[in-house]
Amino acid sequence: MKKLLTKELINRPDLIVIFDLIEEGSRVIDLGCGEGILLYHLKKQKNCSVCGVEISQDKIIECITRGIPVIYGNLDNGLNDYPENSFDCVILSQTLQAVARPDKLLKDMMRVSKKSYISLINIGYIGARVQIAFAGKMPITKSLPTPWYKTKNIHLSTIIDFEILCYELGFKIEKRIPISQYTFLSKLMPNLFSEMCVFVISK
Repeated sequence: MKKLLTKELINRPDLIVIFDLIEEGSRVIDLGCGEGILLYHLKKQKNCSVCGVEISQDKIIECITRGIPVIYGNLDNGLNDYPENSFDCVILSQTLQAVARPDKLLKDMMRVSKKSYISLINIGYIGARVQIAFAGKMPITKSLPTPWYKTKNIHLSTIIDFEILCYELGFKIEKRIPISQYTFLSKLMPNLFSEMCVFVISK
């Protein structure tokens, strides 16, 4: 199927990867859905049943303008409003590092869905390592464009850190798709050469 993508989606390669992975007709919830761009395309092009959770009032208005059902929610409070296996898949894109307890949110995500699609910012990326090692300061990269004192990120991790967490929680990593300008090297050593990574995890 030919994708008809907006500029906003093209500028988010992790969302394009997630879009390609999700099956047509899936029941999808996007946690921290932003303006609802990904959900809009899943609804229009893959006939998915979609809903979003967002904390920003301005972004909620954008979702409603796009015709995307969305509710106000703070992910730190969990997903108690949703029963077990309510969805085929849950999306969490570049958000895990901003919640108070990533482990608890992951457990909740896997309780309400069959699979989770997670895009992760990798602090182990070589560009970040070089800045820490030689400049002695928190890195600023394409995936981490905000200075440390302005960022919402409180739990930055590496790809390896995330994989260990999944193992400890008993979740299976079905797919790991590195996103990087170093295409070949990122496949060999994703923790070093990938700015971001998309994971598909299941129970």
